[in-house]
Amino acid sequence: MQKNIEIGKKLYYLKKPKLWDKGIGAKLPEAYKKFWKEWKTPPSAVHYIEKKGKYERKDETEEVFPVQNIPIPLLKCKEVHTGIWGGENIIQGFQKKGKFKRKVAHFWMPSVMRSVVYSEVLNEYMRVVITFRLVRLIHENYGFDHYLLKTPACDLQSKLALKIKRKILITLANKTLYPDDPEKREEVYSKYQQYLSAYTKEEIEWYGLTLEEAIKKYLRLTATTTVPLKIQYRSELIAKLKENKIKEAEGVDVVSPAETDPSWVTKLNPFSKSSKRD
Repeated sequence: MQKNIEIGKKLYYLKKPKLWDKGIGAKLPEAYKKFWKEWKTPPSAVHYIEKKGKYERKDETEEVFPVQNIPIPLLKCKEVHTGIWGGENIIQGFQKKGKFKRKVAHFWMPSVMRSVVYSEVLNEYMRVVITFRLVRLIHENYGFDHYLLKTPACDLQSKLALKIKRKILITLANKTLYPDDPEKREEVYSKYQQYLSAYTKEEIEWYGLTLEEAIKKYLRLTATTTVPLKIQYRSELIAKLKENKIKEAEGVDVVSPAETDPSWVTKLNPFSKSSKRD
């Protein structure tokens, strides 16, 4: 009986297709799949205090309960990706202003401001929208570059932050920082080269790309020029004519249809007007 139940479960169980199972997603390189996994990993707790361990005990009742770290629902908005918010987001929930009043929808916004951040590797000042938490994280990591390179993609969240981190990694990997100052280049490179050990060159090339950008990059790399059948058949005809040592086919090259001079073809055609005149 138990065996029949297990067989029935297998028959009615439909495996949910994953992004990498079929289609162009299955053709993307492992380097991008590694970044995608890092990006889509659940982020660290920012808006709530994460409890450690598997069980907790209440002192009042001395009861033991399993620890449940349930993330607070956040509202996904495009403004998060145009700035760098340090992992913060808009909290979506309900608020009750009185004991006998209904709950109403409420949104808690992080305190944002427009400021300037400096990248030592890129030697650029960037004016972006940031939060006070990002300022604290930059100071804790002793610089904007250290913060980006230490923080995984799931905690950065912002697409802008990922683009800057990608540019920093590519600059370090190619060692193109400070092209006019070799001494400064060696000084800054030795300061940040430790972060390159976590990536291969291929992983850096695919790091920080969205799925749409990764697909476009893959199609661009694997694109092949399709030869029109007209040119293909013409080249085969010319090859056969040269094998038979036809005089008119000597010195004729295969070119595009727009640039093809049909004079030699008309000479070979006995029914053409030009051949009759000759």
